This record gives sequence, C-alpha cells and structure tokens, in this order.
Amino acid sequence: MELSSKYLPEDKKTVPIEDIGIVIIENNQTVLSNSLIVALAENNAIIVHCGASKMPVSYTMPLQANTLFSQRFKQQIAASLPLQKNIWQQIIKYKIKNQRNHMEQRGMACAKLKKWEAEIAAGDAKNHEARAAAYYWGLITQIPGFTRDSLGFPPNNALNYGYAILRAVAARALAGSGLHPSLGVFHRNKYNPYCLADDIMEPYRPIVDQCVMQIVDSGLDYTELDKTIKSKLLQIPLMDVKLDGKKSPLSVAMSRTTSSLNDVYGGKRKRVLLPEMVR
Repeated sequence: MELSSKYLPEDKKTVPIEDIGIVIIENNQTVLSNSLIVALAENNAIIVHCGASKMPVSYTMPLQANTLFSQRFKQQIAASLPLQKNIWQQIIKYKIKNQRNHMEQRGMACAKLKKWEAEIAAGDAKNHEARAAAYYWGLITQIPGFTRDSLGFPPNNALNYGYAILRAVAARALAGSGLHPSLGVFHRNKYNPYCLADDIMEPYRPIVDQCVMQIVDSGLDYTELDKTIKSKLLQIPLMDVKLDGKKSPLSVAMSRTTSSLNDVYGGKRKRVLLPEMVR
C-alpha cells in the first residue's frame, strides 16, 4: 500500500507504507482517514501528535504488533526484582559509556565517567546515573549557565524534540517485540504509559545529544525549532550506532535491543543488546 499521489502536490512523492516507521503530525489542519491509521498500525508504524507548541504530546501505536504479546506480557510481569535490577545496571552502564564517548568525541576529559561506569551496581544503588548526568551536562554544551531542564532555555527545546522522537522509536520497537511499554524496569510512574520505553531509550539518549550538539556547532539559530532544525532531528532514527560490534541505523538497533530484552525476560539470554555511539 502507498499513500496515494492524487492527494499530494505534484512536487511530493509517494512512499510505500511498509517503509514508514514514524509519522509526525504538527499541523492542526491535518486529517488522516481511519483506513490510513489502521494501515499504519498494521505495518507497526507510530503516529506522533504535536500540540500548539509544535512539540509531541501523544502517540498512536499498534496494539498487536506481535502475535505472542500475551505470553510476553506474562514474562514481563513475572520478572523478578533481581532480574530487573540487573537489566537496569546494564542500561545505565551503557548510558554512561555513551556519555563518555560523546565527551571524548568533543575532546573533553571524562575520567570521572569512566570510573562511575565501572562502579555501577545492580539497580544502580548508588545513583551513579544522576551523578554522571550532572557532570556530563555541566560540561558537554559549553553554554554558560546551561542545565538540562525540559522547561529550560535552548537547546533544551531541541533535546526535548529529539527525545520525543527517540521515545516513539522505542515504543514502536517494544510493540514489535511483543512487550508492553507501560511495564517498566526502573520507571514506574502509574500515570506513565511508556515506562519501559523510557527505560530502554536511556543508553540511546547521548546519540540525540550528539545530533543536537552538531546543530549547535553548525551556527544555526536553535532558539526556535524551524523546519531546518526539525528535519535534522528527524534523522535521529537513521543515525548509525554500534550494536554487538556492528553498525546499524538507530531504529534497527532499537528493535534488536527490545528483542534481546524479550529474550532476557524469557531466560534465553543474560544480557540486553545495547548501543555504543559511533564516533
């Protein structure tokens, strides 16, 4: 199935629906037919809805992207506390490793991150994640007074948008692997329907940071998210990462990560496949 060209301007091309992973809707006048929404869901695509601020506010995602979802939900629910702590330990180790890789890429000393990375215990009992984040954000942007805050000044706006895209990629991959995005390992807010997506995207966040810092370095005006900047952020799912020693697009790597997580829940493997930043 393709998006029909008769509804598109002459300078627009049709796209096979099987090739669509994420659709982001910003214009309040956009109308999608139910048949198109169903077709996107049947092809495991996520629809991201943006509000008046042009920032993502919700997702529409498939319910049955995997035929074994009931069995896999039961494995998630049955996961022991030690297993969940072990998974979180792996996730945070790779998150700090990628923060360190990003700092090294930018020519910054990061001995502290290397030390904390080696000290991560089960469940990150000593909260090295927070310590590493404070250190990392205090140095990585080189912008006077910058702190990572979703309501803070730019480039927080670009980071928010990039993380929203990453979250959609994670949610889509989890659905494709038959895992429920609300059953988190560490994130457990009862009002959050994407706790597991927020968990599994953590080691991928520095790849978004890398993309945003490239925008900052380019000299573009990032105080407002115009089409140029958004088009760069929309390339995040296509950015290369290393997984198991091999390069692949982030969206493909995320699917392998969630598939390996399912195998960990099912007792088929002990370690989750997690990404390393490509320098």
